[in-house]
Amino acid sequence: MKVDVLLGLQWGDEGKGKVVDYLAPKYNVVARFQGGPNAGHTLEFDGHKHVLHQIPSGIFREQILNIIGNGVVLDPVIFKKEIEGLSKFNIDFTKNLFISKKTQLILPSHKLLDAAYEHSKGKDKIGSTLKGIGPSYQDKIARNGLRVGDILAPGFEDRYRNLVNKHERILQHYDFEYDLNQVEKPFFEAVEFLKNFTLVNSEYKINECIRSNQTVLAEGAQGSLLDIDFGSYPYVTSSNTMTAGACTGLGVAPKNIGEVFGIFKAYCTRVGGGPFPTELFDSTGAAIQKEGNEFGATTGRPRRCGWLDIPALNYAIMINGVTQLFMMKADVLSFLDEIKVCTAYKLKDGTLTQEMPFQLLDEEVEPVYETLPGWKKDLTKVKSYGDMPDQLKQYIEFIESKTNTPIKIVSVGPDRTQTVIR
Repeated sequence: MKVDVLLGLQWGDEGKGKVVDYLAPKYNVVARFQGGPNAGHTLEFDGHKHVLHQIPSGIFREQILNIIGNGVVLDPVIFKKEIEGLSKFNIDFTKNLFISKKTQLILPSHKLLDAAYEHSKGKDKIGSTLKGIGPSYQDKIARNGLRVGDILAPGFEDRYRNLVNKHERILQHYDFEYDLNQVEKPFFEAVEFLKNFTLVNSEYKINECIRSNQTVLAEGAQGSLLDIDFGSYPYVTSSNTMTAGACTGLGVAPKNIGEVFGIFKAYCTRVGGGPFPTELFDSTGAAIQKEGNEFGATTGRPRRCGWLDIPALNYAIMINGVTQLFMMKADVLSFLDEIKVCTAYKLKDGTLTQEMPFQLLDEEVEPVYETLPGWKKDLTKVKSYGDMPDQLKQYIEFIESKTNTPIKIVSVGPDRTQTVIR
């Protein structure tokens, strides 16, 4: 059985949590393969809203095995709070949640370093979530990091102290005040809590599931345009957010990748700094932000809003090998008389291109737009493609013609039931 991959094709916040929750009944296993508590996967069902940061989005279904893979960076404190916050569901998460021993740990000092680095950049800050993600991945690459499996070793506290001492020597170079003692007690309490869960060599677990013909869904965090290699560098995250990241973040061979589900919004959003060619600075952008409730699930920061960007979408489809597109938040645009879509970039010398420039930040690009009619109809009660207004069908088919990729799911509201299969 192949591993299907679900990931975002924009700058994150595409609605991956809802789709994973919707698709979850078709899978025996849901596995997170990268990122950490900087993710915010929102699920809405039965009148309740839930935001998951580190736990896979299949967690609400007891029959599904959820795996936190080796490519993830895990904050034990946030993990403990998440689990405690889900206690009302009366699910024994120690039975259906497995954690890779190779998952990197986020230490309290990682979050201090993150804040110090970001503070020192002044106006050039990249918009970090300040969750310690970058410094944790830095230690991983520098071969200094501590992993979940290390908490079971008798010398863990000594290794922890040695690493924190290194971090404190770095912090001495920054004009930054902190109190490490205050945050260490809850960290060690959370480490003890973590020991209640099944810590495994998850690469064996995943491949055992593949060999036994169990269905596996790999869940990505953030978005393809935030990928450390292929995103709008340096305004990116610290991990590989694309399909290849599922292979390295779970221990899955490329030959075992099946469908690649690419999630995108009917428009574009971005949190924090960085280039955004189709960003709207007018009342339309503000109205989309309000209508779409565009505020970060993790940080609460307002999201910048703009028109759909086809060159950027095609770029993400290409590098991920996307086989199916899922369009989210079509309902948000229902108030508009007309909708614009960027179909090309005009460069400074006047030439048109479909390619993402090497340095989108420094290279001046002017979006070239095509205008389509709006549908001006409430979509939240739509149950089938046939019930959709013709203008929305035209919008969907226009995107398909520009991307050569089928749109198989259209989301018409936040609840798991407000999902139309084509």
